[in-house]
Amino acid sequence: MNSTPTSGKAEFGRIRTQNLPLFGSAFVFSIFVNLLMLTGPLYMLQVYDRVLGSQSEETLLALSVLIAFLYLMMGLLDFARGRVMARAGGRLQHALDQRVFTAILRGSVLPGVTRGSLGLRDLESIQRLMSSPAMMAIFDIPWTPLFLLAIFMFHPMLGILALAGGAILVTLALLNQWLTTKPLGQANGTVNQAEQMAGHIANEGETINAMGMRAAAFARWKKLRDLSLSQQLSASDRAGVFSTSTKSTRLFLQSAMLGLGAYLVLQNEMTAGAMIASSILMGRALAPIEQAIGQWPAVQRALQGRKDLVELLDKVPPFPKLTTLPRPKAQIEVKDLTIVPPGESTPTLRMVSFSIAPGQAMGVIGPSGSGKSTLARAITGLWPPASGSVRLDGATLSQYDPDTLGSYIGYLPQQVHLFAGTITENIARLAEAPNEAEVVEAAKRADAHEMILKLPGGYDAQVGSVNSRLSGGQIQRIGLARALYGDPTLLVLDEPNSNLDNSGSIALNTAIQRMKAEGKSVLIMAHRPAAIQECDLLLVLDGGLRKAFGPRDEVLKATVANYSDIARKGGMGGVT
Repeated sequence: MNSTPTSGKAEFGRIRTQNLPLFGSAFVFSIFVNLLMLTGPLYMLQVYDRVLGSQSEETLLALSVLIAFLYLMMGLLDFARGRVMARAGGRLQHALDQRVFTAILRGSVLPGVTRGSLGLRDLESIQRLMSSPAMMAIFDIPWTPLFLLAIFMFHPMLGILALAGGAILVTLALLNQWLTTKPLGQANGTVNQAEQMAGHIANEGETINAMGMRAAAFARWKKLRDLSLSQQLSASDRAGVFSTSTKSTRLFLQSAMLGLGAYLVLQNEMTAGAMIASSILMGRALAPIEQAIGQWPAVQRALQGRKDLVELLDKVPPFPKLTTLPRPKAQIEVKDLTIVPPGESTPTLRMVSFSIAPGQAMGVIGPSGSGKSTLARAITGLWPPASGSVRLDGATLSQYDPDTLGSYIGYLPQQVHLFAGTITENIARLAEAPNEAEVVEAAKRADAHEMILKLPGGYDAQVGSVNSRLSGGQIQRIGLARALYGDPTLLVLDEPNSNLDNSGSIALNTAIQRMKAEGKSVLIMAHRPAAIQECDLLLVLDGGLRKAFGPRDEVLKATVANYSDIARKGGMGGVT
């Protein structure tokens, strides 16, 4: 097993270490960029004190050519610094994309993890900060004392004025951070809630339109939208106060520097060139502070994003590299299994035990809320046991890599969703290079082949979870084909015939018969006895507890009141 950092801070620290050469390059570029910032003041000093005094056009031309070259070099170095930092941000995002994406998926079934897809937005906010002017300001601020020292060299009084101005701007920056962090955080949180609600409403647009819920849905969304807008405006107003105050203060300080410089020139304590140069240096010294304040919302978003990402990565540690086990036999052993759903404290499945041998199918029946879907999620490894174990061919599910385990399991949930893409890509579980022969074979086993051929585009028809024109039965057949793709060892079906017609149910039973004949196992959660027609075993759940388990007919005879009717109708009656 490889040792992998489990702390979010450790992972950020590892990537920061990898980016040290880039940060070092940006720092070196910053040295020369800031030294070249002295070009303007020195040029003014020479023009006023030497060129105007000597009336030498040759000197002016030579200085101008030199200045043009130095400004060109400064521009190239500044551009290179920006490119370096942009690539550092890109490297950070590239290094964490898979980790964050995986944490989001795993976190969706773990308690206490609520960030969802916002984690990717948090990562993007950090990446954007690293290539933003705010990051350049961070590299430039350490050089502010150099410019202040240069001003002191012109005259101590000018240095004191520049130092006082810098202190004022730093105070404004600290007040800005103190007074705007909380409002901006609240505003961003409310904006995220409004966006999530809008996405949910859009996904349920058919239900909302059909049941006349548009006005009510809009009112609920608008209430949250108005709150987010109000908070954004309040936070923007506060940030605007500090941004404009900083800009006005800096401009005033530059004028004050000129005024004080003019007074000192009149007193013959400095030259006119030094007066102009000190004013330019003052602007250069305070510019990074003003820039940092102006970019503060982006800085706050990135800092909050990093905090949230660290929390997410701490709660969802990376899955360790596991020893690859051989392809398992279809032997399922569940012992004293207790499941607590994510975000809840009460178990919905308690102390359940059973076993399924290769070539067997087991039905799970019980009233709504009895724990059937919970058991399906536990068998597929989606919800980890609070206690007890689920073993596949003797190994607990945690001993298999999640993606490898998923390839051994075919899962058909109650609500089947198709992803944006072709039918082939959906059946092939979004594989980049689908095995087309296996796709067609899986569709035939799900009795979906002829149905797919009749669709415009056939297997290459574009489908998706939103605005799909496929019926519920068609979607369920494609979902069943997806579950059968790749020759799974175990097939888990949660209410598989809820949207199937008679021919679909026959095809489902045929697929189950074939799985059993091939030595595979099938687990079926059902309300209708038609779904358990091919089952050898039957588990009855009630209130999350095992009520009965054993051969199907024996369990039905002992627990179902209308067993004789079911037997007479060949499993097509109703359970009561």
